[in-house]
Parts: sequence; structure tokens; C-alpha cells
Amino acid sequence: MPRRTPPPDAGPKPLPNTPSLADLRREIDRIDAAMHRLLMERGEIIDRLIRAKRTEESGSAFRPAREAEMMRRLVERHRGILPLDTAESIWRVIIATFTYVQAPYAVHADLSSGDAAMRDSARFHFGFTVPFVAHFGAAAAVAAVARSKGDLALVPATLVAGAEAWWPALEGEAEPKIIARLPFVERADHPAGLPVFVISRSAPDAMVREVAAWSVNVAGWGAAAARAVAPLTDVLAVPDRVSDGAALLVSVPQGRTFEEITAALIGAGASLRSAALVGSHATRYTVSGSRLVASSR
Repeated sequence: MPRRTPPPDAGPKPLPNTPSLADLRREIDRIDAAMHRLLMERGEIIDRLIRAKRTEESGSAFRPAREAEMMRRLVERHRGILPLDTAESIWRVIIATFTYVQAPYAVHADLSSGDAAMRDSARFHFGFTVPFVAHFGAAAAVAAVARSKGDLALVPATLVAGAEAWWPALEGEAEPKIIARLPFVERADHPAGLPVFVISRSAPDAMVREVAAWSVNVAGWGAAAARAVAPLTDVLAVPDRVSDGAALLVSVPQGRTFEEITAALIGAGASLRSAALVGSHATRYTVSGSRLVASSR
């Protein structure tokens, strides 16, 4: 018998009840429309919130305690193929833009640690609707915020070579304060991973007080004092050029006390000249794989 030639391969046949590409695209369109409706609904609620507040609150509309908690919840519930970076950036733009709608503000950024990294941080966390004002030097950014009603300053949370201490300008009761440390959630290869402090005026009930920030002026600062406090806390230190003193920005995490840290300084031969509370921020959270891990600082 002659062998029959098999028919040309027409490709895999769809399984019964398998949606077509057109069906899947319609589903995407439906979800896009629903997301847009929800954003507009959020805007309507914000409009009602604005009317309810009647401008009773003072300072920035930025709510660091609430935002830190929102970002933690976002990471905890996130799953699937959408990169966490994308989800976080979308939420940051939504939050920052609606905050701006409530009470317009500008972001004053110190570019002395690098233009690109600071701009990435500002745009990732606050989007493009919020005005961006560049400064070269933390002191200039802080001064601009001090003159404003509710603007924010972004300054590096690390020392910049040759820079003066900027945190003594926050010591007065009427001066702006450190209200946040960004990013809210840290991870390897974060697209806006530059550690920065956010400085502004904020309502007392909006502050998150997990880590207290102190401006401390000491005499007798040196290697021994630095070693004594290193295991206890994070310290930025700018030595005095004409004496053995230094201006310190001391972060006091939960589980530590300011007295404990000053005792370590004194035990290492330093002495306190002055100290003032200059703000607070949320505990640093780090994503390791799929886990959210709280740091002590």
C-alpha cells in the first residue's frame, strides 16, 4: 500500500476554553480602564479630604509615617512577574502627586553627591509633577526649605567630602526637621538607592519616631570616640578645623537611648558641648529575596 503523506503541520491547536490573543487583550484593556477609574476615584476622595481639612494642618502635606507603612505593605503583598521596582515607582508617583494636589510643594535637592543619583532619587520618589529645584550643597537646600511653607529638601544621608555640617540649622524649634530617610524600602540594585534624608516641616502627628536624629557638638572627637559609638548607631561627623571638636548627626534607633550613646562618647574621652533633637524617621527596611527585613537603624 502506498504511504500517505501527512498533512502540513498547521501548528498547535488551541485547547478548549483557552482564550485567544484578542480575548486577553480585551482583558488588559478592561483592567487598564478599571485602574484609571480607581485613580480618578482616589482623586475625588482627595478633593473631599482637602475640603475636610480646611487648611487646618501646618507644614508639609507629606506624611512620612503613613507613607513608610504604605510602602512596607506594598512590598509584603507584592508577587508575580511585575518587577517590585516598577510597582514601587508607580505607587510613589501616585502618593507624591496626590500629596502635591493637596498642598503644592517643591523638592529642593542637594546635588553635591552627584547629579544623576540625586535626580533619580527625586524623580523615583516624587515623580515629574512636583517641581525640582537643584542646589549645590545641603545648606542651600535646607535654607530654601526653611524659607518655604511646605517644601522638601533632599540631602545625602552620607558625608560629602569637604562639606560643612548642615544639621545644626535644624536645631531651632521653628526650623524644619528630618522627617524621613529614603528609600523607604532598601534592596540591592534599587533604581533610586542613594540614601537621602528628607527635611521639611511636618505636623507632629505625621512624624514617624522609630529613629531619632540628634545634632550633637562634642569636644575630644577622635578615633577612640568614633570606635566607641560605631556599634551603637550611625553617626555623621564633621570635625572642627581649628579644634579637637566635631559636629555629629547621631541616629538613635529603637532599642537604644541617647544617654547610652553619650555615655559611650564620654567613656572614650569626648565631652558634650550641646545636643538638640533635629528630627526622626522610619526604621530602615531591606528586601532580601522575597522577605522584608527590619534593620535596627
